[in-house]
Amino acid sequence: VQLQASGGGLVQAGGSLRLTCAASGRTFSSYSVGWFRQAPGKEREFVASISWGNRYIKYEDSVKGQFTISRDNAQNTVYLQMNSLKPEDTAVYYCAADERYNPGTEFYYWGQGTQVTVSS
Repeated sequence: VQLQASGGGLVQAGGSLRLTCAASGRTFSSYSVGWFRQAPGKEREFVASISWGNRYIKYEDSVKGQFTISRDNAQNTVYLQMNSLKPEDTAVYYCAADERYNPGTEFYYWGQGTQVTVSS
């Protein structure tokens, strides 16, 4: 499966962005999908994930209540709605996919990143 992340940009603190992860190549509904981010000088970190079947959704503690992950299998797309953005949310955001129901943070397929910059 090929993944394409988009929707990043420059936003002021308190603003919102919706990231999109579009998939092609295989039936996306049978994949679990995750979002990760990597800030300058830091290691990549898990943000959120949604299982195939949408029954298992997980968030990193710092984004709970702020970010929402969802999917539209008909459109082969997974979204990450990010609200109340803070400067510390600035990072390159990546989407990833895996055939396992709960791959944790070990996803097999990766897309390119999309830059999110939050100004103070």
